[in-house]
Amino acid sequence: MTDDAFQIIARGPRAEAEAAAAAIDSAPLLEGATYSILEEDEDHDVWRIDAFPTSDEEADALAETLAGFPALKVTREKLADADWLAMALSGLPPVRAGRFFIYGAHDRGRAPASTVNLRIEAGAAFGTGHHGTTVGCLLAYDELLKARRFGRVLDVGCGTGVLGIAAARTGSPVVVGTDIDPVSVRIARENARLNTARARFVHAFGLDHRSVRGAGPYDLVFANILAAPLVFLSQPIRAALKPGGLAILSGLLRSQERRVLAAYRSKGFVLVRRLHRDAWATLVLRRAG
Repeated sequence: MTDDAFQIIARGPRAEAEAAAAAIDSAPLLEGATYSILEEDEDHDVWRIDAFPTSDEEADALAETLAGFPALKVTREKLADADWLAMALSGLPPVRAGRFFIYGAHDRGRAPASTVNLRIEAGAAFGTGHHGTTVGCLLAYDELLKARRFGRVLDVGCGTGVLGIAAARTGSPVVVGTDIDPVSVRIARENARLNTARARFVHAFGLDHRSVRGAGPYDLVFANILAAPLVFLSQPIRAALKPGGLAILSGLLRSQERRVLAAYRSKGFVLVRRLHRDAWATLVLRRAG
């Protein structure tokens, strides 16, 4: 970007914020855009979208999309030149999700002895464990582990690698993670080393990478991405799974569940469970055949 880095913030009622987030997901120019949506003030129904454009074109497209929702107040804030994301995340408290405890170096002494402790350092990749979609995936996975273990696991859009690392740390002997962002792959590999987790992370677009195909078919696929790519990848995810294999999908708003479910049901998936956390949904699906 030619100007100093900045974030775009939109505040307003939940219905309007969710509709705007869905519009961002469906905009062709915003595929892969980084943003979050959360409840800022429960008493006054104020929800907030934080978007972090990486190019002037993406910034313009975000502004144009958000302008279509007049109930949202849209502002811009300049970001510091330092590693602003790491600084913002470095003070976050640890997170408990079922048997999993996710923490940073600053909370190393707070990790309980009775949990699966995952040290995930802040950095320029999604997935510290604090977002409702990551927590939803971990809670869904924790529930599945009560009944079985998974020999082969694929983590699509791995971000920091937290989901793949969780699988490796709970006994999955083969874990592969992919991301279209090379920085995320580097961070995931570093986090795997920190956690002594035998998980392989590769830079890949889609699921046709030789490392992905060579380790399949899979017993479980994580895909914590966005609604549009989830729909696009419904057939590749089906092909990557064994018959009877499970998929844990998230990164979608509750309002987007129907669209994602329809795409996967058309490919022969059956809904096993759904979890809701704030505005976000997590779906557990089984490949029927």
